[in-house]
Amino acid sequence: QVRVVESGGGLVQPGGSLRLSCAASGGRFAINTMGWYRQLPGKQRELVAAITSGGSSYIADSVKGRFTVSRDNSKYTGYLQMNNLKPEDTAVYVCAADEDYDLNHPDDYWGQGTQVTVSA
Repeated sequence: QVRVVESGGGLVQPGGSLRLSCAASGGRFAINTMGWYRQLPGKQRELVAAITSGGSSYIADSVKGRFTVSRDNSKYTGYLQMNNLKPEDTAVYVCAADEDYDLNHPDDYWGQGTQVTVSA
């Protein structure tokens, strides 16, 4: 029943910014955690950021100081603001939603991913 859709990816120059959106709809229970994963070449899948409906958040060390996360609970939408992007940020970013307060590993429902490419 729950559907998760990401948007906002694209091509950006180094130092530029993108804002990813993750919208969830349907389901019996309210979504209480939304997060973004990425998988870089030769590396394990990484949880980049996550946020709960109460405002608690997680930001990975690799992007801390550059990425921020927010949410609009009335729209069941989370936002990942990506600033000062670097070529090494290039990846498919996948949103995951969770009915629980699960900052460490949101995994109930998954989006299809959106490509972020950072290149001059």
